[in-house]
Amino acid sequence: MQRAAHPMVKPAAVPCVPPVQSVVEFGAYVRGKKVPTTGIAEALDLVREHNKDTDGANAFVWVGLHEPESPEVEWLSEVFGLHPLAVEDAVKAHQRPKVERYGDSLFMVLKTIAYLDHDQSSGNNEIIATGEIMVFLGADFVITVRHGEHCPLTIVRERLEDKPKLMNRGPAGVLHAIADHVVDQYLQVADLMQLELEEVEATVFADVSSRDINRIYQLKREMLEMKRGVTPLQAPLSALPQRRVIPAEMREYFRDVGDHLSRVCEQVESSNELCSSILQAALARSNALANEDMRKISSWVAILAVPTMIAGIYGMNFDFMPETKQVWGYPAVLAVMVTACVLLHRGFRRNGWL
Repeated sequence: MQRAAHPMVKPAAVPCVPPVQSVVEFGAYVRGKKVPTTGIAEALDLVREHNKDTDGANAFVWVGLHEPESPEVEWLSEVFGLHPLAVEDAVKAHQRPKVERYGDSLFMVLKTIAYLDHDQSSGNNEIIATGEIMVFLGADFVITVRHGEHCPLTIVRERLEDKPKLMNRGPAGVLHAIADHVVDQYLQVADLMQLELEEVEATVFADVSSRDINRIYQLKREMLEMKRGVTPLQAPLSALPQRRVIPAEMREYFRDVGDHLSRVCEQVESSNELCSSILQAALARSNALANEDMRKISSWVAILAVPTMIAGIYGMNFDFMPETKQVWGYPAVLAVMVTACVLLHRGFRRNGWL
């Protein structure tokens, strides 16, 4: 008798919930000014109703999140109509800098870089810390998802809210302000890393105790990490002004950010090459100093070998040794030893061995 097959039980879907803990701030902006709202969905309804009545997209919603959970971003995806692939990237993080278009919306990934003070650095002596900012851009909304503790966007939001004319540029204006803020951070970190390299370069040819190969190697690793975060953004940011979702009046602003990013990339590339040269010079300098130490040791060994050899010869128990029966024999042998050592020492110093 055959048993009836049990129907396959589907796993319960994870319910989508409104973001609570991860929301840094949200707001509805009409004509550049923030208007009071009770929730994210209500704010979106308000701005869409306003844009419909005024026949213009001068109102939008800006939602800022910090390391949200998957159900929270999925809830936003249902409210704003976000693409599932972009939502997945925003949750998982660790994405390459890029700009993707999904229908009428844009998804941009920016790497954030922050310079760590020596008292803030972790146990592995990291100099820079990296994070990510994901931006969902639509006709009437901006959603920012930030990963990492550094490069907060509160400063950007406050600056735009203080200047309604800038906020009135719409979602593209917010994206420009975020990109400009991130690239400015790149410039600051690149300048600080340049100062670190100059300080290390000054110590390479100093005393051996003041050189630290480990520090130079750590700087090299940090420069490579910064290069991986900055360089891939150059191509998508350069192509961003040609995107249809970017208004024509905002394209020159994005080109200006692209020019700043190009400057950063050039500075990072030159600093990376300088760091490689410093590392090679430090290794060569260490080898040269090691050779100098070996020459000094060899010189003193050669000097001490002469009296050792003479004393060894006269230490043999033979009856017929030169001048052994003379009163002045012992002082004469000592004088020969001293004279030979002085002559060898002068010769080594003349040749630069001592």
